[in-house]
Amino acid sequence: MDKKRLDYYKKKLLTRREELMKTIARTEEEGRQADDDPTVDLADKAANSYTKEFLFGMTNTDRALLNLIDAALKRINVEEYGTCLNCEEEMQQKRLEAVPWAKHCINCQEKAEKGQL
Repeated sequence: MDKKRLDYYKKKLLTRREELMKTIARTEEEGRQADDDPTVDLADKAANSYTKEFLFGMTNTDRALLNLIDAALKRINVEEYGTCLNCEEEMQQKRLEAVPWAKHCINCQEKAEKGQL
């Protein structure tokens, strides 16, 4: 992959990473604020508990995506980005455009989802 294309994907990944970091921080703060609400009604406490669990669940999903983005940035730095980690074929540009943190080409990803990888 040429340098210009790598820089494009690196910027795209860094932008998405920054968005995720802001989202995670905001979600964690909202979760903390749900604890600070001095409700005494049992239904309100249950609603706050549900909201807190929901927000922290979102945070876990965002953190998983953040880990995938960090791994993709590392692959850029070691010049392995854009190559499938399984078959070592170059990934299609459409694949990287849609999922810039992808580790596998479409065929290998399908195998991985079926447990065949």
